[in-house]
Amino acid sequence: MSAAQSVPATPATAWERIELQRNKNRPTAKDYIPMLFDHFIELHGDRYFGDDGAIIGGVGRFQRMPVTVIAHVKGRGLEENKASNFAMAHPEGYRKALRLMKQAEKFCRPIICLVDTPGAYCGIGAEERGQHEAVARNQLEMMRLKTPIVSVVLGEGGSGGALGLAVCDCLGMLSNATYSVISPRGFASILWKDASREKEAANSVKITAEDLCRFGICDAIIQEPMGGAHRNPQLTSEAISAFLKESLKKILEKPIDNLPETRYIKFRKIGVFEEGQE
Repeated sequence: MSAAQSVPATPATAWERIELQRNKNRPTAKDYIPMLFDHFIELHGDRYFGDDGAIIGGVGRFQRMPVTVIAHVKGRGLEENKASNFAMAHPEGYRKALRLMKQAEKFCRPIICLVDTPGAYCGIGAEERGQHEAVARNQLEMMRLKTPIVSVVLGEGGSGGALGLAVCDCLGMLSNATYSVISPRGFASILWKDASREKEAANSVKITAEDLCRFGICDAIIQEPMGGAHRNPQLTSEAISAFLKESLKKILEKPIDNLPETRYIKFRKIGVFEEGQE
């Protein structure tokens, strides 16, 4: 029996959810896009360096409303994952995403982002082409965009690589998704110098959808079918669709010009700190 098959029907721990995320049949953005959006047309390239298979973007219709769709791409087999660099985007991927976001703002289209990445790619070429600047630029510009932005974490929400598509007005997470500043393996490697303790790390760093809702980072948990999204992708898609419909309705009731300010306030409220007395 595989690790994914041995996961309980209702996962209780972060590690059990991570095992579900790794199920080879778990739906990816490429599965959800045709179920959620009509007449999707993919657009390519960042107009600086090239195209990036780790991020797919384009325009389509969500319940007859024109929208811009941007998503991390995961593959099922080795060849698909090689083509998408295992969903780890290069700087040109984030610059492509920003180009499409700016286009969405120009034509008054809401932006829908589907997040599923272990993090931005940290190879030499990516660093030479300005990886950190590209991710940071996305965060800065997304904070300023005068158009609705809704993001959904489908599986992994890893570090700045996820945040490059997740500065939004409303963030939803699938119930078995996780969202963190670093992967559990990276956490264990840095803190304990022992990557084999990733299970222990996952269960200690508060990365589940429930944790993120409690911290005020996630706005809604999108319930997956019992046993995970792969058990019924269509039902999961319908749950995501309901979340998107409700979120867009609420956002579009507000003046568009006020969105950057309310988005800024949303993110400034994240986190708790105490000032000690000297």
